[in-house]
Amino acid sequence: MNPVTRWWLVRHAPVINPEGRIHGQLDLEADCGDAPAFEALARLLPAGAVRMVTTLSRTWRTAEAIWGAATDMTVEAGLLEQDFGAWQGFSHDELAAMDEDGRVARFWEAPATTRPPGGESFEQVVGRVALALERNSELHAGRDVVAICHAGAIRAALAVALGIPPAAALMFQVDPLSVTRIDHIPLDRAKPAWRIVGVNRPAL
Repeated sequence: MNPVTRWWLVRHAPVINPEGRIHGQLDLEADCGDAPAFEALARLLPAGAVRMVTTLSRTWRTAEAIWGAATDMTVEAGLLEQDFGAWQGFSHDELAAMDEDGRVARFWEAPATTRPPGGESFEQVVGRVALALERNSELHAGRDVVAICHAGAIRAALAVALGIPPAAALMFQVDPLSVTRIDHIPLDRAKPAWRIVGVNRPAL
């Protein structure tokens, strides 16, 4: 019997971003003050799991709030948030005011396939998340993997698991500190199966 790898995808704690600026891969601080939510996550998430974060501090700060600062974590850059390139750090209103060539407006017409200047499209995010999921599912076959990551990466993982177009996956709601559960089932090495267990489950 082929071993199933169970993914627990947790969106990090809320980003401290009172001005509503596009942060993407900017390394902004997270608000880790909701102790009851972190205690609930610690009870919900499986013991003995591979604990995974990205290179951004909001993921490992969230992990520390769940498990404590001494926890052993694997860093997986493939599960990073979408890179919005030159648009990062600006508010939506600021971008609209700067949109002389109409590129921002075109992005909202096709947000899954349009690439921000110097960044990546959501379609590209789906591609790199697919590689990270497959690689780690093989590396940690048969285990639980708790990945503290980002809304964009979780939506991309759902696109991979469901086999749906990237644009459709953008419709999923992914709240801070929510848990999305998917299982990797290697029935066929060329095309593994996926099982969706739950999406956007709140900690409390």
